Amino acid sequence: MGSRAYALKMAELLDPEKEYFFTSTCSSKITSLDDHSSPGQKKCLNLVRGCQNSNVLILDDIRNAWTKKNQDNLIVMQKYYFFKSTCHLNNVTGQSHAELRTDESGYLEHILRCLQGIHDIWTNNPIDIDVRQVLKILRKRVLKGCVIVFNSHNTNLRKMAEELGATCSSRADASSVTHVVAINARTKNDLLALKNKFLVCLQWIEAASYLWEKQPEHKFSIFN
Repeated sequence: MGSRAYALKMAELLDPEKEYFFTSTCSSKITSLDDHSSPGQKKCLNLVRGCQNSNVLILDDIRNAWTKKNQDNLIVMQKYYFFKSTCHLNNVTGQSHAELRTDESGYLEHILRCLQGIHDIWTNNPIDIDVRQVLKILRKRVLKGCVIVFNSHNTNLRKMAEELGATCSSRADASSVTHVVAINARTKNDLLALKNKFLVCLQWIEAASYLWEKQPEHKFSIFN
């Protein structure tokens, strides 16, 4: 969604050896805002030259920026706030990467491994396989075996948990429930009464979704 000049500069920084984004025609692999017939429209894979929906992945931090047709191709990324001022503008609490003198490399390395795993499955399959199906299969493995109950109604979070392979229950006291996700404030005693279940905050599901991996429950305990 940036200008061509911006996109070319970013590609130059990301690909100094010109292995990925540049070809003999210099920039034929780059699509920018300047190529859109209707600037401001939702992003669509039809804008990308030579693209087929069955073999393309999208990385973006905004799901709704893409047309519904292309959201099955999408890997939603965590938003990246480097500067303190950016955190303030987006109401993000805690220290920025700049203040911590860190960057997002660990997260990006994790996503790169996910992409490599997806690529291996897609390229080594003896029959033609749609990359969107590969995404769904791998997503379903993340929280497979987890039975989750929410202590408040949250349609989006429930949908996210089910996409990750979890089963959602309406009874917190059911013996099959493994996790209780506390969204709103309930008394500590109420939650402690739910014995033999993990009591986690909603960020536990969000982290699993972003990292494509079940996260340690103790890091997301509601009592931390």
